[in-house]
Amino acid sequence: MSYLGVGVSPGTVPVYHSTNMKVLDRRVRITELVLRFVNLGLGVLAVVLIVTDSQVREFFTIQKKAKFTDMKALVFLVVANAIAAGYSLIQGLRCVVSMIKGSVLFNKPLAWAIFSCDQVMAYITVAAVSAAAQSAVFAKMGQEQLQWMKICNMYGKFCNQVGEGLASAFLVSLSMVVVSCISAFSLFRLYGGSKIKNAYW
Repeated sequence: MSYLGVGVSPGTVPVYHSTNMKVLDRRVRITELVLRFVNLGLGVLAVVLIVTDSQVREFFTIQKKAKFTDMKALVFLVVANAIAAGYSLIQGLRCVVSMIKGSVLFNKPLAWAIFSCDQVMAYITVAAVSAAAQSAVFAKMGQEQLQWMKICNMYGKFCNQVGEGLASAFLVSLSMVVVSCISAFSLFRLYGGSKIKNAYW
C-alpha cells in the first residue's frame, strides 16, 4: 500500500521510493553543473579585468604605468582564478557527460578525488581574495609599504577596475565553497548503509 509516494513496510516503517532521491539527485547535479560554469565565467572575467587593467600617468617628462604585477596579491589572485576557471571547465564537462550518460553515482576513488580537488580550489580562491582584500584594508590603515593607497590616489581608473575584478573573484570563491559542499554530499552519500541504498536506489 502506498500513499503520496510513501510505502509502508510490514514493520510500519515508512520507506521512501527511489523517485524522491532521483529528483533530489537531478537537482543537485543541475545545481553543480550551473555553479561549475558560473565559476568558469566569473573566473575568466576576474582574470581579464585585472590582467588588462593598466593606467599610465605622466609626471613632467616621465611616464609611469600601473599594472597588476606591481602587487603580489593581485598576481596571486589572477593565478588562482585562472586555475579555478580551468578546473571548473574540466569539471563542468564531466558533469555534462555524466548527465548525458545518466550515471547517478560514481566510484569512491573518483568521488574522493573530486572532493579533494574541490576543497583545494575553495581554499585557494578564498585565500587569494583574502590576500587581495587584506592589502586594500591595510592600506586604508596607513601602512605605506603595501603601496595600495598611494597607487589608488594616482591611478583611480586602475583601482576601480581592480575592484571589479576582486568582486568577481569573491563570487568565484563563494561559489567554490558551495561546490565543495555539493561534492562532499555526493561523496559521503556513497558511504550510506546498504539498507538506505536499497531503499533509495
